Amino acid sequence: MEVWALVMFAVLFALLLLGYPVAFTLGGVALAFGAIFLDMDFFRLLPLRIWGIMTNFTLLAVPLFVFMGVILEKSGLAEDLLETMGLLFGRLRGGLGISIVVVGALLAATTGVVGATVVTMGIIALPSMLKHGYAKELATGTIASAGTLGQIIPPSIVLILLGDVMGVAVGQLFMAAVVPGVLLILLYIFHIAITAWRRPEAAPALNRVVSQGNPSLGRRVAKSLIPPLTLVIAVLGSIFFGIASPTESAAVGALGAILLALWHRRLTLANLHAASAQTVRLTSMVFIILIGATAFGLVFRGMGGDTLVLELMTGLPGGSWTFLALSMLLIFLLGFFLDFLEICFIVVPILTPVAIHLGLNPLWFAVLIALNLQTSFLTPPFGFSLFYLKAVAPPEVHITHLYRGILPFVAIQLITLALLLVFPEIGLWLPTTMDRLQGMGG
Repeated sequence: MEVWALVMFAVLFALLLLGYPVAFTLGGVALAFGAIFLDMDFFRLLPLRIWGIMTNFTLLAVPLFVFMGVILEKSGLAEDLLETMGLLFGRLRGGLGISIVVVGALLAATTGVVGATVVTMGIIALPSMLKHGYAKELATGTIASAGTLGQIIPPSIVLILLGDVMGVAVGQLFMAAVVPGVLLILLYIFHIAITAWRRPEAAPALNRVVSQGNPSLGRRVAKSLIPPLTLVIAVLGSIFFGIASPTESAAVGALGAILLALWHRRLTLANLHAASAQTVRLTSMVFIILIGATAFGLVFRGMGGDTLVLELMTGLPGGSWTFLALSMLLIFLLGFFLDFLEICFIVVPILTPVAIHLGLNPLWFAVLIALNLQTSFLTPPFGFSLFYLKAVAPPEVHITHLYRGILPFVAIQLITLALLLVFPEIGLWLPTTMDRLQGMGG
């Protein structure tokens, strides 16, 4: 029966690659194999599992953070940040690209909605970069990769879902992702700076030089930066210092987003309705996939598939390092064809027990997976950030420009992943330090 569990796994991936809906494919395959190899009484456990999902307090953070992100996207925050950072860094070669990475990081820490971030920056920044002579590959690669920083920079929906699936505290996972996220940002900036130094024509300075003595620039920077930074400190600071749980801080973030939209005079009934509708759609999609994945996982374990995977993985030569190499390679390759939600709900629950059995730190393993999943937004043929950007790009920007442009940034993500593999302290230092400051780490 254990072998048939692996057959079920193969059938699922075949159907997903054929384009069938994820949630219903998960549930349908589980019901079919469960009815054949188990019996229908086995599914009496399923309503209890679904009830556990729907009453999970941690997962309540998902709609709240999504609502926060959509409201901020409609508040004009991205436009103000892009224009101001462009003026601030534009005097430098590659400065416009660097400003986009900085804005992407700030938007990741406030909105975390990848599609909205990539589309917004694509509409505003891409024409400006092309107008000022930036190479199409560098411009598109910078925008697509900066827009996906919301997958690793807290508060990230990926981190919340991973924390729930893997049984890791979401607050700890947020802290563990900060240093790898900052490292990734610095490497992006370093790549743009090196490209601008080696190929000045690919990343020129802006034609319009902004005087350093411009008295309005300082005020404009403060007006653009202080509100989002205040929101980041309120949301993440309350988690890191143990003042609020991730769900409670998500509620603070949603309220802060409403106040920011009000301050920008963008809080209209139309925007509220659009934000609420988009939140319901995204949250419903996440939860219906999670319910289907729960049914699939229940049948997979009922057929002994988890035991077989554990025996196969722990029997490999090289122990935990071989497991880490294979699991990271598997997630990276699956990211070419599957969405991060599918990998998170299908593959991660199978790999997690093996990691724990091998004595790996689940917090470190979760950050490795999160960083790896980020590449799934950029890798062809189904990199969603590439699709979002191509949809709003000018006609002269072709899909080949996007594919060539993201290659260095995917390489940077893999380098960061390798550094985190070799030096686990990159991810574990901040949670350990914060625990010690709060008197929890001894």
